[in-house]
Amino acid sequence: MNRLAIFGGAPARNKPFPSWPVFDEREEAALLEVLRSGKWWRYAYSDAPGQAGSPRSKVSEFQEAFARHQGAKYGVACANGTAALEVSLKALGVGPGDEVIVPAYTFVATATAVLMVNAIPIFADIDFETFAIQPASVERAISRRTKAVIPVHFAGQAADMGAVLDIAKRHNLIVIEDAAHGHGGAWKDKGLGSIGHAGTFSFQASKNMTSGEGGMILTSDEKCATLCESYTSLGREPGAPWYEHYRLGWNYRLTEFQAGILLEQLKRLEVQNSKRRENASYLTGQLSRIPGIRTLRVPDYATRSSRHLYMFCLDEREFGASRASFLAALDKEGVPCSGGYAHPLYRNPMFLNRDFYAHDCPLTCGHYDGDVDYAKFEALCPNAERACREAVWFEHRLLLGEREDMDDIARAISKIYECRKEFAGNAVM
Repeated sequence: MNRLAIFGGAPARNKPFPSWPVFDEREEAALLEVLRSGKWWRYAYSDAPGQAGSPRSKVSEFQEAFARHQGAKYGVACANGTAALEVSLKALGVGPGDEVIVPAYTFVATATAVLMVNAIPIFADIDFETFAIQPASVERAISRRTKAVIPVHFAGQAADMGAVLDIAKRHNLIVIEDAAHGHGGAWKDKGLGSIGHAGTFSFQASKNMTSGEGGMILTSDEKCATLCESYTSLGREPGAPWYEHYRLGWNYRLTEFQAGILLEQLKRLEVQNSKRRENASYLTGQLSRIPGIRTLRVPDYATRSSRHLYMFCLDEREFGASRASFLAALDKEGVPCSGGYAHPLYRNPMFLNRDFYAHDCPLTCGHYDGDVDYAKFEALCPNAERACREAVWFEHRLLLGEREDMDDIARAISKIYECRKEFAGNAVM
């Protein structure tokens, strides 16, 4: 076989993978419709249901459509997925003095949203076979201060909601699903985001549905939905005077332009996710034959994954090359890839230094009587530590390719394995 491309050989692949986002004249028409209407925000329309033939707010229409798609009663659109988490926590009564259990391997917003309502994030380990929060670690993290748990449907695959819900019921905990990766995903055929007390989504540029930015809160609790609506619009209440504010809220509103795009993105979602799942399944079969490649387990309860990421782990000893060398070589072979998070969340300087608010809030403001040393979580989360050393990520856009594209990925990885001895005599930048 040729030399590795990183050392001057011909790459295994010379053509690009599908790009993201996917859009066409339908998104263009949706944007022009909003532009020409002159109504660029939701409150240019009445909140009352539109009459037959009368125009409706795109935000209202999208809230209903997305909630229906995921199986929840109510949807509340907002500025981004981080805001969705923050608003959900506040609407469900999480605040100063409360602890909230979050996975150590996730995007930072899962934990910082907790801090933004003056509560304390407590980290739990992940299951190394699925990368979802580990129920046993959740149970160990519970204290008398614990108010909520946020399972993350990481990479678009359902967390073990059966175990999480059982723990939450026994300890009287709130469950907020972080489904930022979970558009169209399901647990036991129930849409992600519709299972706990609330669920949150992101429509940021990398997500399976995108309007550049944007977020959504799903719930089947009418009181929670009403509060979320209020908190996203500066504490207002439906039917009350515009300049009358009932509670401390934010301006976290979604625009009509974004909602118009998302309505069209939603129409594409199931076809795209189906292709992602089909290609992911095929790729897993191919990669499972290569020594040192450990693909993740898909539990029976994860009945529909959005496949936001395709991930596997590299056993450096069995494969015969370091992950850093592997990632650099694979990229040069024409397959874009990433190692994901460099370290678990608790090893970020923000947590190690407890640099949250002035005067060390929320840890020492009088509401909280515990003590958290985030450096100690390293010993409590060995799977998260290992994931940061071994994981390899592919973006979901790669899975929108064809069968031959998956063959190219497998062929490139096989080539690196077969030529692994080249690394011994060459430096990898």
